[in-house]
Amino acid sequence: MSWIVAALFSAVFAALTAILAKIGIEGVSSNLATAIRTLFVLVFAWLVVLFQGRLGELGNLSGRTWWFLFLSGLATAVSWLFYFYALKIGAASKVGPIDKLSLVFTVVLAAIFLGESLTTRIVIGTVLMGLGAILIAW
Repeated sequence: MSWIVAALFSAVFAALTAILAKIGIEGVSSNLATAIRTLFVLVFAWLVVLFQGRLGELGNLSGRTWWFLFLSGLATAVSWLFYFYALKIGAASKVGPIDKLSLVFTVVLAAIFLGESLTTRIVIGTVLMGLGAILIAW
């Protein structure tokens, strides 16, 4: 599977996440809903690792890898808490596009921290994505 196909699947399931979460969060605190969702994500992710026979790779991970995966997990947790809170009090059709401003932030942070290039095409596309998200939300 190519990275483009995987990214498209990611986008479709991210969209489903917003819709299903908006329905499921009714009558429950956003933090409890996030915790419940996270439990299911945790179980599912470990089942995939076990099914693929990758559990043995744990011993090969460096301290640096553990540290950055920890930080990534922490960022994900904070993102999900805010996302579910936003879904609880806002319309999914507005929360989703604003959440996707993460695309803009990713491009900028990738340039700063990973040294990825910012070509004219990438800058224009990033600006258009940002403007599109804002236009949809307002």
